[in-house]
Amino acid sequence: MRRIYMDYASTTPIDPRVFEAMKPYFSKKFGNTMSLHSIGQEAKRALEESREKIANLMNAKSGRVIFTSSATEANNMVLKGIAFANRDKGKHIIVSAIEHHCILNSAHWLETQGFEVTYLKVDKYGFVDLAELENTIRKDTILVSIMHANNEIGTIEPIEEIGKICRKKGVYFHTDAAQTYGKIPVDVEKMNVDLLTASSHKMYGPKGAAALYIADNVKIEPLLHGGGHEFGLRSSTVNVPAIVGFAAAAEIAKKEMNSEARRLTKLRDNLIKGVLKIEDSHLNGHPTKRLPNNANFWFAFIEGESLITQLDIYGIAASTGSACSSESLEPSHVLLAIGLKHEEAHGSLRLSLGRWSKKEDVDYVLKVLPRAVERLRAISPFGRKSK
Repeated sequence: MRRIYMDYASTTPIDPRVFEAMKPYFSKKFGNTMSLHSIGQEAKRALEESREKIANLMNAKSGRVIFTSSATEANNMVLKGIAFANRDKGKHIIVSAIEHHCILNSAHWLETQGFEVTYLKVDKYGFVDLAELENTIRKDTILVSIMHANNEIGTIEPIEEIGKICRKKGVYFHTDAAQTYGKIPVDVEKMNVDLLTASSHKMYGPKGAAALYIADNVKIEPLLHGGGHEFGLRSSTVNVPAIVGFAAAAEIAKKEMNSEARRLTKLRDNLIKGVLKIEDSHLNGHPTKRLPNNANFWFAFIEGESLITQLDIYGIAASTGSACSSESLEPSHVLLAIGLKHEEAHGSLRLSLGRWSKKEDVDYVLKVLPRAVERLRAISPFGRKSK
């Protein structure tokens, strides 16, 4: 059966070039980076060379980048580490209503610890209101966290402008760039960020590695305490193979990112144009200010999970909502935040393209998807039947 992967936003396969770079560090170059002998120091050199490559892609100094096991861990460290390190200044934090659950749930937990959190509303495209943000920042605000681009609807936030507001107000600014790092330009200086999260497995690197940029003026507490790894900010034996793979993926992205973004944008626009020919179909997110690989829709009178199952029968892997919460029966908090009703949010479909997506794949999806929608509407309990 033909298999078409349209779920690159949830995770990506490791690029073969990345896998080749990783191989020696599973067996021949297996040392602990904290060991003083030559085998350990060989691993230490690989770690620092990788740090330099990953920092370079975000225009950061290598000494300001630490490694974690995942973007979820990095984001937890940002919210909790900033909160507890800066309690003497204030206990107010601002996040957007469409952040990833690792941000939102960390914020909810901090509320149980005596912190106050404001959840900024977004417009129908998913953009935060800059004026509202500026008005929401208080004297006791210690952190603003707004994602660079949304993992579900693909909308790219005006991060540079948000950063300027936070700099003017003297507030730390963090952006979750898990969906953008390695796909579109990320520059910590131009973006005016104090902290930034990047993820390996979203950009053809391995799972188990992520990076957190921390500017030198930032006061932050570690989540993990132990042997003092990662400048004392993230104790744990370093996952050298995964970090080497992450760095190899960053080097590839630096060479190929711009041309790949142009290629994917063309495929994405053709996909969106074709899907919107289906009756009662709607695009979620901004039509142009979105990730080059992201297309998100909602279809009236059908249920998203059923559509995913139908597409899977035809060999198409896609998602409804975020992969991290796809087992939940609750509608997407992102889609509700942009104004969709519960029944509309339940009819969502995310198609995300990647390095091995081809025009033939898009054509196949556009051939199969209308059939699947028609079949589900014919048995739909939600309203109008397909003609």
